Amino acid sequence: MGTDGRALVIAAGLAGSGALHLVRPRTYDWMIPPELGPARPWVTGSGVAELATAALLAVPATRRAGGWAAVAVLAGVLPAHLQTVRSLRHDRRKLAVAVARIPFQLPMLQAALRVARGG
Repeated sequence: MGTDGRALVIAAGLAGSGALHLVRPRTYDWMIPPELGPARPWVTGSGVAELATAALLAVPATRRAGGWAAVAVLAGVLPAHLQTVRSLRHDRRKLAVAVARIPFQLPMLQAALRVARGG
């Protein structure tokens, strides 16, 4: 898959996730580490960031900037993944799913880096 296709796939995923953050924020509230304060501003902010990043990725002139924004967004969700693991530590099945999701961040980050670098 070329850079354009990769960028559009990432954009589609971020647009869907960003929209869901705004339409159904309760779905994500529990994933915000309590140490960060109230969850809703983080959920709303991350949804807006995902939608803005998707828009950058969708336009060829801003695609590389969108790639860098996607790297930041994908790295920024790591605390939510860790909070998910922490919250589900007493449910082995759900915990296994939460832990299994984390390694998928690496190929997504690599794809975003390839877009950011124009390659």
